[in-house]
Amino acid sequence: MIAREFTFANVERVAQAYADYLLRHKVADKSPHVIVGFDRRFLSESFAARAGEVLAGNGISVTIFPQAVPTPLVSWTVKYTQADGGVVITASHNPAEFNGFKIKARWGGSADPDTTSAVEKLVDTSTIKRTQLSAPAHELIDSAVTAYRHHIGDLVDLNRLRSSPFRVVADAMHGSAGTWMEDFLVGDRLKVQTIRSNRDPLFGGINPEPIDQNLGALKQRVVETNALVGLATDGDADRLGAVDDLGRTLTMHDVVPLLLLHLVRNRNMTGGVVRTFSQSVLLKRIAEAYKLQLFEMPIGFKYIANLMQREAILIGAEESGGIGVKNHIPERDGVLNGLLFLEAIVAAGKPPSEMLRDLHAEFGEFHFGREDLNIPISNGLELVSRLALTPPPKVAGYEVVDVQTTDGTKLILADESWLLFRQSGTEPLLRIYAEATSVDKMRTLLDYGRTIARRETVG
Repeated sequence: MIAREFTFANVERVAQAYADYLLRHKVADKSPHVIVGFDRRFLSESFAARAGEVLAGNGISVTIFPQAVPTPLVSWTVKYTQADGGVVITASHNPAEFNGFKIKARWGGSADPDTTSAVEKLVDTSTIKRTQLSAPAHELIDSAVTAYRHHIGDLVDLNRLRSSPFRVVADAMHGSAGTWMEDFLVGDRLKVQTIRSNRDPLFGGINPEPIDQNLGALKQRVVETNALVGLATDGDADRLGAVDDLGRTLTMHDVVPLLLLHLVRNRNMTGGVVRTFSQSVLLKRIAEAYKLQLFEMPIGFKYIANLMQREAILIGAEESGGIGVKNHIPERDGVLNGLLFLEAIVAAGKPPSEMLRDLHAEFGEFHFGREDLNIPISNGLELVSRLALTPPPKVAGYEVVDVQTTDGTKLILADESWLLFRQSGTEPLLRIYAEATSVDKMRTLLDYGRTIARRETVG
């Protein structure tokens, strides 16, 4: 939390540890180079400057963005400039009172757990060194931003989107995306309106996470303007949310299968499909239909990113809005994925509500829901473990045919509906996920999960 754990003193300690890590792993006599970015949270630019001053105090070359930008752009710039790493001051989709220190690897994505663990072990092992930053290298930043814009233009048919006679609403949720999505789309027949594009460190009183309970403003604007779709990005613009033409929130269990079908059918693209443990059955069915290799990973985009560096992955997705696609950096990019989803809608020639009906008619109807319960970590972990060891024979009257424990405990039913219990290891939240063949069944599974959790974890 800002002013409690997230302080200038603690940012200095972590920046010094990261500097020590970089100097231990530097290439020959070359001075390391680090790209620093930040989001729109309270004093993020000042915290970023302080991190840069510590890095510079250790003889590390620092290039700092002059304004808040999407985290994926910082990751892109690290790779484009062949920097040794990056730092982004952001708490992403978390509440306004939080901030964080993200480390980016030289290959253009989040540092892996081994790197972050190594940095953590170096905290307070050396004296903090700090010096004033030199003038920002605007030429380097401008070059990277220009290259990023061209790269997005190579991945998305922007001219086709701009010439489409539709209305689109973009929602930056007061985060770093600002008007980035609109800027890519203006210039022809397409009418784009961005809401919540201004900086508000309190994010309008909601968490900047593009999920249903936070998208009321976007749903209302889509209906008011008769828009084709609403596209939302989170606080640092690496996650995507969407609202269909009827003003209903689309989950990532809707968006990602539709995006995969577009890449395969309309783009003729191939490659592996990665779904995390809480992602949709539909991804498995589409992968099987098109003979694409399917990988299933624990929850967290870091697992997808690591696989994208080793395998030819077409798309990798997590339930919370993080999507990685082929030919881009192994990183979530909310702006890019929003543009690709819009491309899928335009290519289909029908609104997303109809696209979703067609998807269900072809591959089966599935609906997703999730609930987070405030439960002590130890109690939640005990429940998850107990369900794995002695799973119930039935869930809400439905027979359990399989139990999977890749990340939490997942109870599988005969029609491939499922109920997943997963305890957060960093906060007192037990997450209950369900996907089922009808909305009513999905809600029934969630109700069952909630009842079990509260009964078994009391005290």
